[in-house]
Amino acid sequence: MILDILFPDRCINCSRIINADQLVCNLCFKQIHFIHFDYFDENSVKEKCRLLFPVENSFALMQFEEEDLSRKIIHELKYKKRKKIGKIIAGWTAERLDFKDQKPDLLVSVPLHPKKLKERGYNQLHLFTETLSEHYQIPFDHELFKRNHYSKAQALKDKKHRLKTENTFSITQNISGKHILLIDDVFTTGNTLAAIAWEILKSGNNKVSILVMAVDL
Repeated sequence: MILDILFPDRCINCSRIINADQLVCNLCFKQIHFIHFDYFDENSVKEKCRLLFPVENSFALMQFEEEDLSRKIIHELKYKKRKKIGKIIAGWTAERLDFKDQKPDLLVSVPLHPKKLKERGYNQLHLFTETLSEHYQIPFDHELFKRNHYSKAQALKDKKHRLKTENTFSITQNISGKHILLIDDVFTTGNTLAAIAWEILKSGNNKVSILVMAVDL
């Protein structure tokens, strides 16, 4: 209680005092550019994916823009040790994403290389994925894929190096006849998701859908 008084939670955008279960204040929340399209409809993420691999459905929560609040939110999650942000973003997603009667069979998030995981201390997608798993009652698997090569953050790479994803990931077990919802934080070129998606598709008679926290349009 004393610590809450001395060090209250503050909005990451304007520093107003907020509740512990919030990330931004009510005023700044209105500045987040949520994307309002349906998981089953034709949308920009699905169109981008289809240029790279066969995709069933897709959903993006926010628009990822330069100097935008969504960018600040995800950077806080990934680089500022604020793991709990994943749970908050999952709550926003659950309010907007309806699978209807066509839930995927399994949730799989993009893995980190063990060295990167040790450096960061956590995978920024795990709590997000686990929270969605509990909400929708869909199992998750954090061990289905492994990342074969250590590399610097995508945000720090130029476009040429972002395109080099060959043999980046390996699947750890054979799966067949499953509809996998592949989860990432930001959709930029889509090549990371494509590298994993093709491993899923090659493994058996599987289908892939995509869920991202934000898309760089």
